Amino acid sequence: MRLLRRRFFTAAAAAAIAAPIHSRLALAQAYPARPVRILVGYAAGGVSDILARLLAQKLSERLGQPFIVEDRPGAASNIATEAVVRAAPDGYTLLLAGIVNAINGSLYKNLSFNFVRDIAPVGLVSRSPLVMEVNPAFPAKTVPEFIAYAKAHPGAINMGCAGIGGATHLSGELFQMMTGTKFVTVAYNGSPPADADLIAGRTQVMFDNVAPSVPLIRAGKLRALAVTTPIAALPGIPAISEFVPGYQADVWNGIGAPKGTPQSVIDTLNNALVAIMAEPKIKAQMADVGNTATSSSPTEFAKMIAADSERWAKVIAFANIKP
Repeated sequence: MRLLRRRFFTAAAAAAIAAPIHSRLALAQAYPARPVRILVGYAAGGVSDILARLLAQKLSERLGQPFIVEDRPGAASNIATEAVVRAAPDGYTLLLAGIVNAINGSLYKNLSFNFVRDIAPVGLVSRSPLVMEVNPAFPAKTVPEFIAYAKAHPGAINMGCAGIGGATHLSGELFQMMTGTKFVTVAYNGSPPADADLIAGRTQVMFDNVAPSVPLIRAGKLRALAVTTPIAALPGIPAISEFVPGYQADVWNGIGAPKGTPQSVIDTLNNALVAIMAEPKIKAQMADVGNTATSSSPTEFAKMIAADSERWAKVIAFANIKP
């Protein structure tokens, strides 16, 4: 009888130890077993929302469960990001992350989370360059001419941007930091009003997103001096790095999950994203909203986030930018 009891308790203990392992294996094998939310930090109808919905549709088709986009705008995407940070690390709450997340860690001093530490990178899905553009009447027609003009007229150039602390602002601050020039920053509520004042001549330069810029450049309302990365939509326009070595300021988006999400779940999602981003149809759809479909491993995405966070922290400190 004593031997039977000993065997019973030994078996029970072994089962208890093995239970968490079996549950993790079951999670990996079953994922996704129910709908998955993708949180977006901006309002419906914007580029981020459109991109998230394209991804959600393709992920639903590939993984067999609904992927539902949930917009939580506010605080430069910090509200949506914190909701994902606080969510259960099971792969059922994801974040459409972007360059703003790499910026916010240095821009906002009282965040209750650390993006680099608290979000598990799943994979990169898109990149989009910025375009350095001026009013056609502006005397400089090349980046070197622009730099020479700016140095000869310190403080006389107004730089429009689509909000303080965003990519269109910091890319211009990075340019000033690397070229020794100085502009007056004029912030707007988005690219359209900033473009309108640039066309009217109230500002002289903007480092703008590609999507709203290309039609205006093609129509002759604005002149493109350079792009952060050469793109087919603006053939023949050089990269800023050709004149300012080391300059880099692309906009990007990717998928993140709460820290602690099982690696098997992250791998399942990453494999799906890599396959989706290789589809010709999705490439065309992404191009329609000014993005280039791309992909990466979770490790590559993590390295990119860390490098961008470090780069923008230096720019924010240099320009003493406050939210």
